[in-house]
Amino acid sequence: MRMKMILQSWTASRGKKLALAVVALGLATAVSAAVIPQLFAFFDPTGVIATYNLNGPLDHSNPFFQSLGTNGRSCSTCHIASNAMGLSTQNIQERFFSTRGQDPLFAAIDGANCPNGSSGNPADHSLLLGHGLIRIPLTVPTPNPVQFQIVATHDPYGCALVTDPTSGEQTASVFRRPLPTTNLKFLSTIMFDGRETILPLNDRTTDPANLFSDLMHQAVDATTTHAQGLPPTTAQQTAIVNFELGLFSAQVFDNQAGFLVTNVAQGGPVNLSQAAYYPGINDTLGQDPNHIPFNPTVFTLFAGFANPTDSRDPFARALAAAQKNIAAGEAIFNTHTFSISNVRGLNDNAALATALGTTLPIASFEGTCTTCHDAPNVGDHSLPLPLDIGTGHDPATETDPQIASALAQLDFPDLPVYQITGCSNPFATAQTAGEPYVVNTTDPGKGLITGACSDVNRIKGPILRGLASRAPYFHNGAAQNLDQLVNFYNQRFQMNLSDEEKKQLIAFLNSL
Repeated sequence: MRMKMILQSWTASRGKKLALAVVALGLATAVSAAVIPQLFAFFDPTGVIATYNLNGPLDHSNPFFQSLGTNGRSCSTCHIASNAMGLSTQNIQERFFSTRGQDPLFAAIDGANCPNGSSGNPADHSLLLGHGLIRIPLTVPTPNPVQFQIVATHDPYGCALVTDPTSGEQTASVFRRPLPTTNLKFLSTIMFDGRETILPLNDRTTDPANLFSDLMHQAVDATTTHAQGLPPTTAQQTAIVNFELGLFSAQVFDNQAGFLVTNVAQGGPVNLSQAAYYPGINDTLGQDPNHIPFNPTVFTLFAGFANPTDSRDPFARALAAAQKNIAAGEAIFNTHTFSISNVRGLNDNAALATALGTTLPIASFEGTCTTCHDAPNVGDHSLPLPLDIGTGHDPATETDPQIASALAQLDFPDLPVYQITGCSNPFATAQTAGEPYVVNTTDPGKGLITGACSDVNRIKGPILRGLASRAPYFHNGAAQNLDQLVNFYNQRFQMNLSDEEKKQLIAFLNSL
């Protein structure tokens, strides 16, 4: 109640944008110190991001903040509180130039384009500096069960596909954004390709224990690979995971719309920490274990902004207009329909075909943003559903005109390109069945883990909260900002958004 009174009092005051932002951060810090000592607030490009720690004030003696390897890295090297426990390119660039590339983040093992990169040479770290990408070396599955063949057709850095001379094993380099170590309560898949989901996260009775076990496993792999160390002790793993599971991050203040935590808005990490969740909640494909039908109105945070009280005060009117834009963007996300086609994981999904009463492949069907982002007020998928929407396709060889047009909206990094053969076309019709099918991709996704054709190019969608603080976006950092991201979707699914609708949708995404 005390915090709400402070926020309401501030909202009624006047001031200019910069002064408001300063007041917002100062107030958030003061409130968190006096009322919620486990709330930590930071400026970001559109306002203030905050992380709430259920376990109390930050304990920097936790192994999360300690170097457990040999290259000086800790978990906190790539998971920054001011970036909603993720990693922005702004942070990366500042650290590179302030340390001349000597910060542990730039360890050559995966912070360089190839492991022979020079620590102080920006060209050797161009993918990390320009797109926030960490190199992920993955062993190519060997025959049985692998169903496809893979070759590198574009190798700009010389380490795309490396064969071990002794074992004959091949290692493919893929480049991905670090996922935030916050809001983990809502995960249905760990890592973009699911490789750390050792125990399934699809049953509410086993989810808490399985999630804890999977995150323990992930802490070991992160230490032994990224930090080049020995496996942490069980006590260290437990401390890291307990810390991570207590973290919730979300935007609390917008430079245009003011506070996002008021009597009519339910943004911010404290509200997020209380959000209802269980595996399968509001599942798009009808797999909610409570048999509750899918509700496309996934986000309900800012509906109260939709009808502001009229005022003669110019500042109050500007504030209300910005809040109304956020509410309009939320409504667009929930309700704006468009046609979904050629998405692996959906248009070739037998469960979806059954739900729609049709046969495979599904040429197209009507959906909304919440078709793929169905977890209420969170925005990932509440059951494992990795998808291929085209973000990892090779722009130079893309043949689908909608995907090609969408990729053209992005600042696509110069990544290795892999050609995959031996798979059949999941969207083949009676006329095209049997025709040769070749996949040109910058990231085979889950296919590099399972070796299955059905998993090629499929990547999970991340949790959407805290977006404003951790640009760039998509697994490969190809969207430098939310303008590019929205333009990608607008072209990819022919959404036909007006400029005003794009602005509103971006305002909503920045408020998450």
